[in-house]
Amino acid sequence: MVSKRRLSKSEGNESLTEDASNARKQPLSKRTRKSHVYNEVEENDSAFVKLLKASGIILKTGESQNQLAVDQIVFQKKLFQTLRKHPSYPKIIEEFIHGLESYIEDQDIFRNCLLSCERLQDEEASMSTSYSKSLIKLLLGIDILQPAIIKTLFEKLPEFLFESTNSDGINMPRLIISQLKWLDRVVDSKDLTTKIMQLISIAPVYLQHDFITSLPEIIGDSQHADVGKELSDLLTENTSLTVPILDVLSSLQLDPQLLSKVRQLVISKLSSVKLDDLPVIIKFILHSITATDALEVISELREKLDLQHCILPSQLQASQSKLKNKGRTSSSGNQENSSKDCVFLLFDVIKSAVRYEKTISEAWIKAIECIAPESEHKTFDLVMLLIIYSTNTQTKKYIERVLRNKIRSDCFQEQLLHSTFYIHYLVLKDVCPSILSLAQNLLHSLDQSIILFGSFLYKYAFKFFDTYCQQEVIAALVTHICSGNEAEVDIALDVLLELVVLNLSAMRLNAVFVKGILDYLDKLSPRQIRKLFYILSTMAFSKQHEGSSHIQDDMHLVVRKQLSSTIFKYKLIGIIGAVTMAGIMAADRSSSLTQGKADLTNEQYTQVTSLLQLVHSCSKQSPQASVLYYDEFANMIQGAKLAPKALEWVGQTIFNDFQDAFVVDLCAIPKDDYQFPVKALYGLEEYNSQDGIAINLLPLLFSQDFAEDEGRMASQEPDNKLVSPLCLAPCFRLLRHCVERQHNGNLEEIDGLLDCPILLTDLEPGGRQESMSVKERSFMCSLVYLTLNWFREVVNAFCQQTLPEMKGKVLTRLKHIVELQRILEKYLSGMPDCIPLLAIFHLETLDITSRTSTAVSAKIKKQEMTGGRKRKAGGNKTSSHDTLSKEDGSECDPTPSNQGQLEKEFKGKEEKTVSLQDYRCLFRELDMEVFSILHCGLVTKFILDTEMHTKVAEVVQLQPPELLFLLEDLSYKVENMLTPSVARRVLFLKSKGSQNIGLSNLQQRSSQEVAHCIVQLLTPMCNHLENINNYFQCLAAENHGIIGGPGMQVQEYHLMSSCYQRLLQIFHGLFACQSFHYLQNFHQSIPSFQSALYLIRLLMVILEKSTASQNKGKIASLARHFLCRVWPSEEKERSSIPNDQLHALLSIYLEHTDSVLKAIEEIAGVGVPELVNSSKDAFSSTFPTLTRHTFVIFFRVMMAELGKTVKGLQAGTASDSQQVHEEKLLYWNMAVRDFSILINLIKVFDSRPVLHACLKYGRLFVEVFLKQCMPLLDFSFRKHREDVLSLLETFQLNTRLLHHLCGHSKIHQDMKLTQHVPLLKKTLELLVCRVKAMLVLNNCREAFWLGNLKNRDLQGEEIISQNSQESTAEDESADDTSSQVSKSKASEHGEEDEASDGDKEQKSDENDDDSN
Repeated sequence: MVSKRRLSKSEGNESLTEDASNARKQPLSKRTRKSHVYNEVEENDSAFVKLLKASGIILKTGESQNQLAVDQIVFQKKLFQTLRKHPSYPKIIEEFIHGLESYIEDQDIFRNCLLSCERLQDEEASMSTSYSKSLIKLLLGIDILQPAIIKTLFEKLPEFLFESTNSDGINMPRLIISQLKWLDRVVDSKDLTTKIMQLISIAPVYLQHDFITSLPEIIGDSQHADVGKELSDLLTENTSLTVPILDVLSSLQLDPQLLSKVRQLVISKLSSVKLDDLPVIIKFILHSITATDALEVISELREKLDLQHCILPSQLQASQSKLKNKGRTSSSGNQENSSKDCVFLLFDVIKSAVRYEKTISEAWIKAIECIAPESEHKTFDLVMLLIIYSTNTQTKKYIERVLRNKIRSDCFQEQLLHSTFYIHYLVLKDVCPSILSLAQNLLHSLDQSIILFGSFLYKYAFKFFDTYCQQEVIAALVTHICSGNEAEVDIALDVLLELVVLNLSAMRLNAVFVKGILDYLDKLSPRQIRKLFYILSTMAFSKQHEGSSHIQDDMHLVVRKQLSSTIFKYKLIGIIGAVTMAGIMAADRSSSLTQGKADLTNEQYTQVTSLLQLVHSCSKQSPQASVLYYDEFANMIQGAKLAPKALEWVGQTIFNDFQDAFVVDLCAIPKDDYQFPVKALYGLEEYNSQDGIAINLLPLLFSQDFAEDEGRMASQEPDNKLVSPLCLAPCFRLLRHCVERQHNGNLEEIDGLLDCPILLTDLEPGGRQESMSVKERSFMCSLVYLTLNWFREVVNAFCQQTLPEMKGKVLTRLKHIVELQRILEKYLSGMPDCIPLLAIFHLETLDITSRTSTAVSAKIKKQEMTGGRKRKAGGNKTSSHDTLSKEDGSECDPTPSNQGQLEKEFKGKEEKTVSLQDYRCLFRELDMEVFSILHCGLVTKFILDTEMHTKVAEVVQLQPPELLFLLEDLSYKVENMLTPSVARRVLFLKSKGSQNIGLSNLQQRSSQEVAHCIVQLLTPMCNHLENINNYFQCLAAENHGIIGGPGMQVQEYHLMSSCYQRLLQIFHGLFACQSFHYLQNFHQSIPSFQSALYLIRLLMVILEKSTASQNKGKIASLARHFLCRVWPSEEKERSSIPNDQLHALLSIYLEHTDSVLKAIEEIAGVGVPELVNSSKDAFSSTFPTLTRHTFVIFFRVMMAELGKTVKGLQAGTASDSQQVHEEKLLYWNMAVRDFSILINLIKVFDSRPVLHACLKYGRLFVEVFLKQCMPLLDFSFRKHREDVLSLLETFQLNTRLLHHLCGHSKIHQDMKLTQHVPLLKKTLELLVCRVKAMLVLNNCREAFWLGNLKNRDLQGEEIISQNSQESTAEDESADDTSSQVSKSKASEHGEEDEASDGDKEQKSDENDDDSN
């Protein structure tokens, strides 16, 4: 056979050689040659050729295709039958294969056999397909030939492994392997798999890749496991084949354990793979995830996958390449594009997985959610949340919740968001609509940190995305601004302000959207209007961008229209807009490069001055409009740097106007022209009658109020019309800011206004107030009010002067302010309907006068009608930091009850009091710089008398009344600027402008700036706190350890106590930068319960930011100390402790104590019995804060905390250890014992609030018992029968008492109580069924029986109104007897049923009760 094979080979070679020689001898055209080759047919006598020819294939020589004369299936069938029926079968098979081997020795012939056959032209058109397989492919379809042909192919294939591709582009190894794809049947799949895997092991790398990717199309399903195992082994040996191997493994049906092993191997190598390979690798990992291991795999994947280091370096390299090779292309550009493509492919794979696989999306969100706060989050985490948010609508709420939690815990901060957009902006751009939707939802939050994060989304979407997305961002922000929600408007305007600075040219393209907000100006606050005009003015008048005339024209039109409006509200809007525009137009744009020489051109100077003159002329007819104009102008000069030419013009104009309107010489004081004697008062220097200046206040006010009555108005010329005295303080504020700007903070030019006197009359009302007419009293009230506001602005102006003489004068003016506030309170108490004119005019204050008048009148009328007892009740409604004495001269939150009490003590008579809190809008705002006065020391009369044995004559130091005045104002600022918006949410139907009245200047600063200013005051405030602490320690020492002893000075005591409270309140609002231990040391000398609560809250705030867990126990210890302390009470008052504050402190104690159950047992088992056994007005000796009046607070808090505590205990499971079961059973025994003690207290304290708390929290406790204790009893019953029995017996008595309480509520028809009865009865019925189920589970069903309980009241008396139950109901003793009967009849486990029985008894009765 070998010789025949060689003969066949030589014959074939000879034939080919002869043909080739003939072709060389006779050159022919291309067509002729092809025709000649086409007609050459292989002719020899081998069995191979004869059999093929007989079956329908004509073998061709040279480059011609083999011809198929019949259908492919017909050929295979005829050849198969011919071979099977051949006389020499199966030997003919061997001869056929040998003939094939000899025939394909020639490479060209072999290639022809691997290529598809050609159909004969005259073949019938009914062929099933136009495609013809190759000869080898057809032979492989015959089962008896397939193994031998496969063997031949694999023997032939190594010859071509290391040869280059032919000139015709055909790769022989790939062509050979392609013959094995998609075979209808593989006879010996195992052998085929073995051969191809051996081939892969020796093939070159580029062929290995092709062979591996062809495996799914070659091998059968039965070989998937073997191939998968071998590929996994190959993966560990050769990482360069990772991509094709994983691609193949994804297509095979493999064992989950093998997939898990491969996945783990791949994940471990993620950090070292190329970016190009990541898409395939991530696809394999995600497709191999199952529901059970999804969370674990995703968590490990996000830990190992660091896209930031994969993507960012390539971007940086590309950007550097662009800088170096500007204008010419290079390979780096292609590399950058390739990296971008890989990134897109990667995220496409991830998007597809999270979109169609709910398990993957939920696991990914859960993996991010479970990251500990202290762990570092990646940009990839944020990108994934945004992608899932955009692709899966069902998880949007879940993602928003995760985002909110991460933002609150400071895991997602601005820097992380910026990095995310910077690295992945190309991917995020595709989900821009979803990002804007998310930002919109976050801006609807009540949490300031979440709102801020939403604003960052808008900001960076505008910064990194294209023009279309930028337009969408602006449109979304404009929608927020026009929504009417104040928080949304503020944050949206802040974002627009940032975008103007970030990319002014892009903002100018969207100016048409921003201009649309001008139609909604009447819905914006002054601060918001100011921001809007600042944004538009910046876009319109920026020097860097010309061509903004259309914006300028629109703004000028709007401003002029508003200024000329006859409606006062719109005039105010025009003033704000015009002043803001002028500030941008006249801004000093000089820099270090211009050396400060840049100034306004003449045209610009004319525009600015013309605009300001227009505003002045439009506002001078109205004092209110003038006040707003001066204040807006002053704030603009304070916050912006004007060009020198404009500043000089403004300064000179204002100086002349102020001097002409308000300053007179002392020698020119009028004597007899007024009803009140005019005097120059409150001067700080000695002036003779011919020297010095004075503020012309009384004549101006008198001319305004009394001129019409005296007929002077007609005699005055229009040009000589006097300026309203309301403009005195605002005009001075503008003047001093101009002087400060011009002279770098030096006020020497106007320092005479600090100590100059004021033309007034005697302000102290004395006994002449009753003899004054209503108009005269109103005049005096306004005069005091205007003087007070003048001094407040003077203190604002000169508070930062460094000369000791100036400091002394400022302190004196501060003392005058406190004195004037006391005088003003006296006038207002006699005239509750008298409301002085406003000192600050903004849109929020337009309706404040009527509102204030109504509130004050109602309060005074209530005091007159209800007397001292009602005043006390009214005092309880005020916040804890509002209890101040009247003698303090406070403007912030004085409590009427305390004021009235102090008036009795100080003056011996009762007067009607007025809280200046209701007049807060009347006073000029104190600047933050004023509080630098706190650096002055504190000197009290008490300390001087006992330690220094002398009295102070003239000491330039801060006194307690002035200190309290400053602390009250600072506390109000802290509360409104630093307290989270959620904590001070505006109530429904409450005016949004009434919340921050008097803080218009402060609101122009950010919370961070305010906090920074207050941090600078920490040292002096701590010094004051220590001095006050020393005062109370000395006081306690003088009175044998009792702070509120009989020897104290009442006025001074209350002043110092209020200062103590305000300092702690400020520290709490500031978030406390001092240490925990430092503040804890002050607890011994706390003078009031309110101060104690603020100290506790302050320490809790510090604890939240601290890692020291032991401080939690200190909080509980300190709270218990305050609960066990005797607090001084006011005269004729039952308690000086407000209920809400006691509730808060007791809750803090129970929340922070180590054992809530022990603490409740101590209070209910020790403190309450002490109270029960004492007299009516006494208190518990262990807990002095526990009285009959405060018992309901203690009861309510203990019931609520008991429910919270047991709810936090996890329900037991059968798999828990025996020790765990015993510990939980013991815990529930203690909880039920505490519940029993509390429930039984209603027999003694049966007031309506106590019963309400019992019904409400009793039901909650029973529900928790059902859900978390009954499963524990199910599998603890057999081993701890006695303990379970005892527990259920105790609980039976408690539920029986709850049943009696339901009957009591129905008899008394108390709606507040009966609304809880249906739910409570339903819960008790469920308890009966649940106990029965427990007995059935433990094979004690026969021990269960059901009885009826009669409805009884709290004292155990039967309720006889239900006659229908008389025939079936048993009395309580019968129930007990029946329980004993049940116990005797039951099996060994029947004892337990007795307890359950009782529950069932009571439940059955409840059913009967409902039926009736």
